[in-house]
Amino acid sequence: MSAPLRRRALALAGTAAALALVVGCTSNTPQDTSGDSTGAAVVPGTENDEPGDTVTIGFSAPAADHGWMGAITKSAVAEAGKYSDVELVQAEATNDVNLQISQIEQFINDGVDAIVLLPFDGAALTEVATQAMEAGIVVVNVDREFDDPNAARTTVLGDNYGMGVSAGHYICEQLGGTAGAKVAEIAGIDSLPLTQDRSRGFSDALADCGLEVSNRVAADFTVQGGEAAAANLLQAAPELDAIWNHDDDQGVGVMAAIENAGRDEFFMVGGAGSKNVMDAIKADNSVLKATVIYPSTQAADGIKLARLLVQQKAMSDLVEVEVPRTVQLFAPVVTKDNVDQYLPTAFES
Repeated sequence: MSAPLRRRALALAGTAAALALVVGCTSNTPQDTSGDSTGAAVVPGTENDEPGDTVTIGFSAPAADHGWMGAITKSAVAEAGKYSDVELVQAEATNDVNLQISQIEQFINDGVDAIVLLPFDGAALTEVATQAMEAGIVVVNVDREFDDPNAARTTVLGDNYGMGVSAGHYICEQLGGTAGAKVAEIAGIDSLPLTQDRSRGFSDALADCGLEVSNRVAADFTVQGGEAAAANLLQAAPELDAIWNHDDDQGVGVMAAIENAGRDEFFMVGGAGSKNVMDAIKADNSVLKATVIYPSTQAADGIKLARLLVQQKAMSDLVEVEVPRTVQLFAPVVTKDNVDQYLPTAFES
């Protein structure tokens, strides 16, 4: 018996005993997603979309403690359901590092063909991901990188630095080089590298048009934290021209603070791409004028890439005959002019 077939046989035998795993293999028929905000069903347009050998994919991600993370799992499950040749074994979402490690160990014992993993802590999950790779299982790392790139065959990332650059360039364009413009920043958790990257990109982009951040506060990616941080910012800055808020989930609180303060002399740019922010952008009746995408489709992309890797296919739009080692997604700016293009992939805050 070949290794892939042996792994699939083990998966069918071992999955029922998996602790802390939600053994919900997706249906082997394409799902109707016409009412789903994750996008339209796959319409086979290339040979890559045609059914092939069955691929069993183990999926693990942190708990959905905010809208973006919930959308990560939702879109991954929906993507797997579009393919008749994908069987998804979904682990219980958890912020417990030890539990997530045990989930990956269970996937290894079950002999799945691939693992798509958004680790709660990339460093902590590096060793067990390496074990999976050494066992011949394709690992696709999503969003939070492992310490060792060899712990994954392919890594799918957003662009945190690029988010800051995109936000900064948009603000520069809107302010038209206004000398002395007051630009504020509401960051996420300052200790996280992703927040530091976003802030660095923002500062670099503003410098290109002779601006700088005049007022800055940090929140914690929660609604409550966003409201408290924004209230402090507005009190400290009696006049502003623009605000960049790193995260649309915490932006719910930021908007509440702005409304409570009765301030509207500035415009605001969000971050991540929530549906409520895009709806506000489309309505064009608040200070929210744009948001910068940090794709919640990363795990869905991971599912598609895992399927291609196991079936030994390449990405059809590339000349390269192998799936790339790293795929970094772009951070576009969404405005009222292009919001309809991005609404199908927006997440609920």
